Amino acid sequence: MLSPERLSLPGPEYLAQRHVLTYMEDAVSQLLENREDISQYGIARFFTEYFNSVRQGTHILFREFSFVQATPHNRASFLRTFWRCFRTVGKNGDLLTAQEYHCLLQLLCPDFPMELTQKAARIVLMDDAMDCLMSFSDFLFAFQIQFYYSEFLESVAAIYQDLLAGKNPNTVIVPTSSSGQHRQRQPPNDCNPLEGVEASLFYQCLESLCDRSKYSCPPSALVKEMLSSVQRMTFYGFLMALAKDQGINRALGALPDKGDLFLDPAMDQEIEKLVAQVSGLSVSGPASSSADTANMPARNSPRINSPWKPLHHRRKMDAESEGSNEETDSSEN
Repeated sequence: MLSPERLSLPGPEYLAQRHVLTYMEDAVSQLLENREDISQYGIARFFTEYFNSVRQGTHILFREFSFVQATPHNRASFLRTFWRCFRTVGKNGDLLTAQEYHCLLQLLCPDFPMELTQKAARIVLMDDAMDCLMSFSDFLFAFQIQFYYSEFLESVAAIYQDLLAGKNPNTVIVPTSSSGQHRQRQPPNDCNPLEGVEASLFYQCLESLCDRSKYSCPPSALVKEMLSSVQRMTFYGFLMALAKDQGINRALGALPDKGDLFLDPAMDQEIEKLVAQVSGLSVSGPASSSADTANMPARNSPRINSPWKPLHHRRKMDAESEGSNEETDSSEN
């Protein structure tokens, strides 16, 4: 069913708003790269599976960072995938460092920049102690704000610095490139809790920013409600408030509420199916024969394709997995 928004906008404007051309260009690129394999089952099936993966949010798996952050839908899909894959970290109560969370991010996006992980960690830690431990929920909601609203936060940092210096924040230049090259943000000095900027003036500047920005911004009404409850606000205090606001989380729509963060019945069912399949393939034997088993020649287990793996990535990922089995096995041990 077509949404009312689709019928109220001119065709080119709707296509640009939904980044349809971005996906068409990527689909054609994937088609040309894998044309030999695709010719076996047809172009129509390829496009069907490609756009099904886009709709399901699995199209960002193992893709380069420039594609992962190319559209709001891609970013939301990556956030949802990261949560679903690693929610057991929080469920088990494990605390990890920024470097360890970055390693998890790189399992889904090999070239994910460390700088974004560090910025997300600073929202939680409020300082440069990157070796401190963080809970999964704290990091996840901070990472969501930093990753999804990256360009917005860059402009907010510039506005905040200008307000501290008494400059006119209207001269701030809104980022116009999403090439994945993120500028190094100088953390404002928030050491003294009495410091900061006037909250009402800060909101006026942010409202103007949201009106002219081409990138995703938090809902102005929620930002206004957040800033109207205080007289002054520091930069990292603002980022932490964004990360903790469940209204903003619901508006973004990628993650569940904090109380439901470790609940995912659909994923639990998929895991149970995979565990059952692996158990059926395992070779059981008496404990006394463990020494003989160790001397048996190595045998490759049948590969179970992940239900998340898009069809147009199978050839690439299968080739990579052949060369990484040994490393993966050793890391699991």
